[in-house]
Amino acid sequence: MPPTTPEFVVPFEALGRGDVARVGGKNASLGEMVGQLGARGVRVPPGFATTAEAYWRFLDHNALRPVIAEALSDLAGGRAALQDVGARIRQAILAAAWPEETADAILRAYSVLCARIGRIDADVAVRSSATAEDLPDASFAGQQESFLNIRGEDALLTACRRCYASLFTDRAISYRVAKGFDHMKVALSIGVQQMVRSDRAGAGVMFSIDTETGFDKVVLINAAWGLGETVVQGAVDPDEYQVFKSLLSEPGVQPILEKRLGAKAQKMIYAGPGEAPTRTTPTSRKEQSSYVLDDGEILSLARWACEIEAHY
Repeated sequence: MPPTTPEFVVPFEALGRGDVARVGGKNASLGEMVGQLGARGVRVPPGFATTAEAYWRFLDHNALRPVIAEALSDLAGGRAALQDVGARIRQAILAAAWPEETADAILRAYSVLCARIGRIDADVAVRSSATAEDLPDASFAGQQESFLNIRGEDALLTACRRCYASLFTDRAISYRVAKGFDHMKVALSIGVQQMVRSDRAGAGVMFSIDTETGFDKVVLINAAWGLGETVVQGAVDPDEYQVFKSLLSEPGVQPILEKRLGAKAQKMIYAGPGEAPTRTTPTSRKEQSSYVLDDGEILSLARWACEIEAHY
């Protein structure tokens, strides 16, 4: 049989939760929701993921495996400090060149996404999704970087390279050392996804249980003005809403148990031309004294959380 052509990029709709080894948990779950939950009303912006194969191809094209292995060996042998080793590896990755076929695959997928949503140089989020083929229970959440409001081909390739480099932040390296993971078996997939202009409204995070108590009968929603990164980073005191799951399907019932107004002192928004892609700015008094979500939005999101939870 002839060798198969390497697959470096896959659209979300072609991915599912069985693809963790190829694209990591984050991108596999995005694909699962796009493919399986869209018909049930759960709206997920379109995008695509690079594969673990694309990551290994990038390393091999630039002969980076021995460079990384040597640096990590110096760390393990006590010949170099974590901070120095991490910086050394990241600098090597950031200075590396894209293999032509990988760059072409990423840019073709970006062009298709731009055409699909009707925008030239569409604004996208470029997010990291780490994977370990033989470690399905590994959790690398929050250890790698995300880049927001990325526009244009050059900016996209730069952000993707920075995602690869973030696999070797000091935090990520020390986590793998502490857990006994083989650094050279962990790959990185990149998710490229259309951004929602939440900088003009609000964003946040949602859980299908109460994260503090483990109580599983409620949906917990945190929301703040602007992009959701401030909530994820813990940089802002968000609004908090709790919804009782069991009554969500009852007609005419609005089972919102609690609404707590957060201070929301700042927000992250898109920056202007010539600046960094995003910037943080103080919120107005009106924003600080207003809820981000109205009751209809709270209930719609809670129903989505229940749909996602039931599916998984």
